[in-house]
Amino acid sequence: MADDPLKVWSERDGALLRLRLARPKANLIDARMIAALYAALDEPRADRRGVLIDHEGPHFSYGSSVEEHLPERCAEMLKALHGLVLKMIEYPAPILVAVDGRCLGGALEVAMAGNLIFASPKAMLGQPEIKLAVFAPAASCILAERIGQARAEDLLLSGRGISGAEALGMGLVNAVADDPAAAALAYFDDHLDALSASSLGFALHAARLGFAARVRAKLAQVEELYLKNLMATHDALEGLEAFIEKRPAKWKHR
Repeated sequence: MADDPLKVWSERDGALLRLRLARPKANLIDARMIAALYAALDEPRADRRGVLIDHEGPHFSYGSSVEEHLPERCAEMLKALHGLVLKMIEYPAPILVAVDGRCLGGALEVAMAGNLIFASPKAMLGQPEIKLAVFAPAASCILAERIGQARAEDLLLSGRGISGAEALGMGLVNAVADDPAAAALAYFDDHLDALSASSLGFALHAARLGFAARVRAKLAQVEELYLKNLMATHDALEGLEAFIEKRPAKWKHR
């Protein structure tokens, strides 16, 4: 359909699944986008050796829909997003992600659930949720696994954005290139396409065995903390509503 949020096709005789976020310029990771990504990944092929997620427009994604974080919708939204994240972490073929422009909030959580991230030098990556008086549940579980506890806390507590070059230095992304999608395709062609898909799947499962278990266990606890504790505070609701209403937030620190 013309208004589908995601373009889906295969290349390399079906060995590579292509997924392209297709609602520029924001490419929001909202309920429709999450459902489309999940459905596309729910149809594996025995000979698949990789997935490449990229985007239309200048930005990978501005992040999640803030409206879907409001109390009446956030439980459903988090369940769907975290289901997608876990599906990606446990997916039986390598997932490559190509990022240009903004990759923030829920978008970075999705990117980090993949295996390799290729970013442009001018990409801007970050978890700005704390600036709205909320936090990023999936990133709270994944970010330290990728870049270490101290660096993860820097990004989670400050909400600051970092360039593709700084992300490379932190180990958050695997490569920086002016055309990250072309770099990801070259990686697939050079390193993955000639491999056995079944053996690649076993190697991926082995490499992520402890990581997947830790994220799954911690995510359940963090999601409960978000829904039962954080969302009961004045400041979390105030931060979200102030963003939607485009006004300064007024914190009560409770």
